[in-house]
Amino acid sequence: MLIPSIDLLGGKIVQLVQGEKKALEFENFSYWIERFSEYPLVQLIDLDAAMGSGSNQQLIASIAKQLPSQVGGGIRDLTRARELLDAGAKRVIFGSALLKDGQINIALAQEISSALGQQCLTFAIDSRSGKVAIKGWKEITSIDPLEMISVLEPYCSAFLYTHIDTEGTMSGFPLEVASKLRQASSRQLIVAGGIRSMTEVQALDEIGVDAVVGMAIYTGAIST
Repeated sequence: MLIPSIDLLGGKIVQLVQGEKKALEFENFSYWIERFSEYPLVQLIDLDAAMGSGSNQQLIASIAKQLPSQVGGGIRDLTRARELLDAGAKRVIFGSALLKDGQINIALAQEISSALGQQCLTFAIDSRSGKVAIKGWKEITSIDPLEMISVLEPYCSAFLYTHIDTEGTMSGFPLEVASKLRQASSRQLIVAGGIRSMTEVQALDEIGVDAVVGMAIYTGAIST
């Protein structure tokens, strides 16, 4: 399954390379919402909130009412997760909050799973050079992605794995990494980072992995 991505920064749709350099910017929200309206799931990320530099809260709420979305970016507690679900989000994405003091935050995973139900939760694992990165990808931890999957598997309905090394580069997602992740979890597995063609999306689909696509859609390399 292809999952289009809408990344918001400063009130605009953007595409970043490896989470840092802005490559593309759009303001025509109605155009992209219409383009993505036929998809069963769209990924909606508040980059300002993820980086702790602001919020696109009103935009998020507006888009979540129009598209079936899993929403992420700066979600750190149960209160914010509930607000987004009440605003229309289908699922919420927890990322950095799942690590605390260098350890996997099992207590938070248990709390939100118990309160919201597994079906509402996607857990994000962002990896740079084989280790989990947090806080807008600025801080590299010593945690292995497969360890996070093993520990957090009971508490969510999906894992979202982003390969930061190839994110935004359209250089291809490493299929061997997707295969290892797929073998490690029975949950829905969604990957992102460098996906550049429908051939690649289909190859991932064949091993039971869904693909988040941003840059390839916005540049026209993949048509929607």
